[in-house]
Parts: sequence; C-alpha cells; structure tokens
Amino acid sequence: MDALRASYGDSSSDSDTDELSPAAENHGEVSTSGKHGKESISLPPPPLSLLESIGSTGSLDVYSTETVTRVRNFPHVHGNYALHVYIPVFIPLLAKKEIACVLKRVASLVPHLHLVEADIPLNILCNDDQKLDHALGREFHISLGRSVPLRVHQINSLVSMLRQKLQLHKRYWMDFNKWEVFVNDDSTRSFLSLEITTSGLSEISKQIDAVNEVYKLHNLPEFYKDPRPHISLVWALGDIRTSLKGAVDGELKKLRAGGCVQNRIFTSKFSGIECKIGNKTHKICKLPDE
Repeated sequence: MDALRASYGDSSSDSDTDELSPAAENHGEVSTSGKHGKESISLPPPPLSLLESIGSTGSLDVYSTETVTRVRNFPHVHGNYALHVYIPVFIPLLAKKEIACVLKRVASLVPHLHLVEADIPLNILCNDDQKLDHALGREFHISLGRSVPLRVHQINSLVSMLRQKLQLHKRYWMDFNKWEVFVNDDSTRSFLSLEITTSGLSEISKQIDAVNEVYKLHNLPEFYKDPRPHISLVWALGDIRTSLKGAVDGELKKLRAGGCVQNRIFTSKFSGIECKIGNKTHKICKLPDE
C-alpha cells in the first residue's frame, strides 16, 4: 500500500483547475455541491522549471508575480488523491494567433488575469508573442467529471471501471465556438473559457454520463446536470464575471467588425480520455493516430 501511495505523489494534491459552475441562463453559476469546507492556501510564484519551459531569452525575473491566494476544492486528508477525468485538447496553430489577439485585448482591460495551471500573469505573457504562443501550445482539458478526493483503495477499481465504460469510442470533431466566463462553485475564481455548443456536445455529454455512473458506484459526487463542455484559458480571483464578460464581448464585437475573428474559434478531433490521480495519469481511452 505504501508503494501505491508513493506512485501517486502527495495525497490530497488538489488539481490546479478549480471545479467550474456551468453558467445559468443569465449569469453563469449553479448551486454549490460538496460537503466539505474550503481551505485557503497561499501559493508561491511559478517554479523556475515551468517558466523556462514557457520562456525564451532574457531574465526569468520578469515573471516575478504577486502571491496568489487560492482555495482548495477539498481539505487536505492523508490518503486522499485528487481525481480528474478529462479529454486532452491542443489548440491548432492558426487558432492560437486569433486567441492570443483576444487575450491581449482583454488583459489590457481586466487586471490580475493569470494563465490556467501556470499561474503566470497574463499581462506579462502578452508582452512577448513567443512566450504567449508557447503558453497556448500546452495541453488544455475538457472535464468529464468533478475534481474530487479519491481514497487510495478506490483507485484500481475506478480506473478499471472507467476503461470498461469508455474504451469503445469513435473519433469525432469538437467545435469550440463560444467565448464564455465561468465561476467556480464558491465564487472564489472566475475563468475565461472556450465552450463547445454544437459539434461534439452530444458525444461529450454521453461520456460525462458514463463517468457519472462510475462516480456513483464509488460514492463520488456527479457532474453538473446540464454540463457545458469547455477548456479554460485564464483565471482571476473572485467573481468578476460581469467585468470579464463585458470586456470579452466588447472586444469580440470590435474584432468581428474588422473581420479579425470567426464564429468558430477552432475545431479539434477527439483523441482520447485521461484520468489523473495525484501525480499519475492513466490512459482511459486512446484512439490511434490517423
């Protein structure tokens, strides 16, 4: 059992991507779920190894940033490991340029935005096209289930059941065609995201249903009743949906008037499903490259 724990890293290592509430008709949040209180933590600046993977030339001191205070999705408990089931997504080259254009404009209007996962201030990245391009070239995720704590004795069973439920899938296309702002369950963070509202929505919804079945068998909370598949690009502390949504909509209107952006942001092929537990990633379903 100790060897198994060691392979998954530190217990209760919370995912860097908070659970998001799908936007309701008007504002963008559903009622909170989960029975545990939230634990406030203060995070250090990004590690140098991460910054070197994104940066190029020049001193790394330009990335010095304010201390970021975030809230855990669940309290630290020894023997628990953060669980995240997701579809990996990479943004195509041409789409990265359009997305970077929008992000630069939004960063000039809304302060204190950070890149998802890396916690690097967006306004710093926007000063260097190469660094921003590298940042947008990383892997992004479409969540298929809530990020929740999993007990070590549940790991093998959950991974096995996920593979049984999700192993048979055909390749399909996913259209990311809408900029949207989401807020996590307790309104501690806001996220600027790219949502799927057409092609790929029905397939992903079925995959979420399959994950829910496995979660229920392990007494884990199910996903939102009306899921809205998306990838999150940047985040900010607190509930700033009004200002962030207003900035995005205003800039998109200007760019569309000038013919700089399209209705479809980008299209990606579904290529598989992964499950991250602690520090270990399991391939649940992977389609062969064409």
